[in-house]
Amino acid sequence: VLFLQIVHILNMTSAKIVSFLLHPEESLHSLQNRIEFETEINTGNQELLLETGICLDPRKPASQCVIDGVRGWDSYMVYLFDKSKTVYDGPFASRSLSDCVNYIVQDSKIQLPIPQLRKVWAEAVHYIIGLKEDYSRLFQGQRAAMLSLLRYNANLIKMKNNMVSASQQLKAKLEFFHQSIRLDLERYSDQMAYGISSEKMLKAWKEMEEKASQCAQAEDIGYLDEQIMALHTEIVELQKSPYARRQGEVMESLEQRAIDLYKQLKTRPPDHAYSDSTDMVKIIVQTVQSQDRVLKELFGHLSKLLGCKQKIIDLLPEIEVALNNIKEADNSVMQMQGKRQREIWHLLKIACTQSSSRSLVSSSLEGTASTPAATWSPQTSSGNAASHPLSSLAAPEDGENFADVIQENVNYLELFSSILQEVRQEQSCMMVS
Repeated sequence: VLFLQIVHILNMTSAKIVSFLLHPEESLHSLQNRIEFETEINTGNQELLLETGICLDPRKPASQCVIDGVRGWDSYMVYLFDKSKTVYDGPFASRSLSDCVNYIVQDSKIQLPIPQLRKVWAEAVHYIIGLKEDYSRLFQGQRAAMLSLLRYNANLIKMKNNMVSASQQLKAKLEFFHQSIRLDLERYSDQMAYGISSEKMLKAWKEMEEKASQCAQAEDIGYLDEQIMALHTEIVELQKSPYARRQGEVMESLEQRAIDLYKQLKTRPPDHAYSDSTDMVKIIVQTVQSQDRVLKELFGHLSKLLGCKQKIIDLLPEIEVALNNIKEADNSVMQMQGKRQREIWHLLKIACTQSSSRSLVSSSLEGTASTPAATWSPQTSSGNAASHPLSSLAAPEDGENFADVIQENVNYLELFSSILQEVRQEQSCMMVS
């Protein structure tokens, strides 16, 4: 018996406890099937929480419900919630009265012998203590729900911070992209008259600017931020609520009064005296009424907790979608920026090639002009005879210099033709891209 493992499940939808003997190496899914049979809560809607608000791991065996600790395995409770419900409004029936306690409740003025009255009052005290313990267990279940909510809220805040950070980064990149592409378009327009022009590339740049404006929609997360902040405020208010704290002070005082009344009865000698149960019944009635009040407040507060938790569960996929949209927009902006920069460097390469070809042509033309000029040196003769133009014709030796110059010009012309061919090929490639 000492080695048996028993798990106690407190069904928060009905305020009833069901206990199960765990089989060796039983899976959590198997235990959930047994819970479904007892509580009629579908396994897909079952949420099993420990006192710390941690949800049971379906990958681990069912023995994770039993915690070895100083309190002993039999004092731990697992709290069962129905995920399909967010409003827990009962009805929640109190524990039933024993026959003898019900007898004095029906007629509190009935006279009973002191020995018999001791037994009845002892059961009455046990009943009152049980009512207080029932409330304590349910309050512990509410606290587990609060801790679970705070875990969900921490995850929500983490995702929200990631989303805000990604949105701010996207906004900064979009601002930089817009400023840089405007400057590129202005400079491109300035050089079109005397430089390089490509209508296809200009159209592509303008399409990039429009696409970047569409990407700006991904950074708009204001509606999600407002919902998260409102939900965070609601959770803080629930934490500050007096119903988030234990409300069993009245029941505890009634419990102490019942114990004191029983102790007074025990001191009376077991003679033939009789006495009624008016005072004890009054305490019983007050305890039941107090429990009804605090349970109504507890489950009202619990419903608000579960409502907030459901809001977080609904928000998480929306935040995930927003994060994915931001990442896609960010990647798109970076790809457009890289494509435009590659095109700019391609234009720069073409411009440099054209500049070098012009310098080669101009240098060849200068060499051609300077060589014949040297051959037309003025010829003077002795005396007053004027020089005749034909006298400056080249001598046979100068004919060899003319042949060299012509050959050099032919070489330059072939080089220039090859450079122009390369430039045309690069421009056609750029237009296709």
